[in-house]
Amino acid sequence: MTLRMEGVHLRLGDADVLRDVSLDLTARTVAVIGDNGSGKSSFARVVGGLVRRTAGTVNVLGLDADRHAAELRRRTAMVFSNPDAQILMPTVSEDVTFSLRGEKRSTTEVRERVTDALSRFGLAELADRSAHDLSGGQKQLLALCGALVRRPDLVIADEPTAYLDARNAARIADHLFEGDHRVLLVTHDLALAERCDAAVLFVGGRIASVGGSGSVVSDYQASLRC
Repeated sequence: MTLRMEGVHLRLGDADVLRDVSLDLTARTVAVIGDNGSGKSSFARVVGGLVRRTAGTVNVLGLDADRHAAELRRRTAMVFSNPDAQILMPTVSEDVTFSLRGEKRSTTEVRERVTDALSRFGLAELADRSAHDLSGGQKQLLALCGALVRRPDLVIADEPTAYLDARNAARIADHLFEGDHRVLLVTHDLALAERCDAAVLFVGGRIASVGGSGSVVSDYQASLRC
């Protein structure tokens, strides 16, 4: 992933949540870490085009976030900590199919892609089940399945394992890192962050450290002992 920002500022209400964020980073997988309220999620939403910055420039995947906004949205998928916010359709298969709405694909191609995705995520036997009656781990698998069935170039995941037990968290992480897509991962799980190629540490709405995930995680752990 190529991610460039210059002088990005974000003000929400009376709060400055991002302050003069500048970044030039190329890595396939990037972790975003820091304390609660440090600006991690706001940063991820700016990258994904969900929140419009107050000032500054943003370029993601070689696309200007303003001039190529529609193309950036097409090539990006979002996954959040609460899968209920992403599950919209009654059954598992219908929800994954819904993710392909608006794409110029034949009915046969859509059906084949959905079938393959459900099998990959271990959801094939649940295809006709009520999506809202699944367990928490199954719901998060469904949310990630719905994101990846589109085959995006970039997946932005904001605390995707926050409410999961260790077994389901590991399953979600493994699926998230599989394939050729890029990953921007907001997480408090430092072991998971270290699986990424690079990391960005936020403190008070500003970037405090950026580089290889191991060194950035070490910087953060050192700050926690101060």
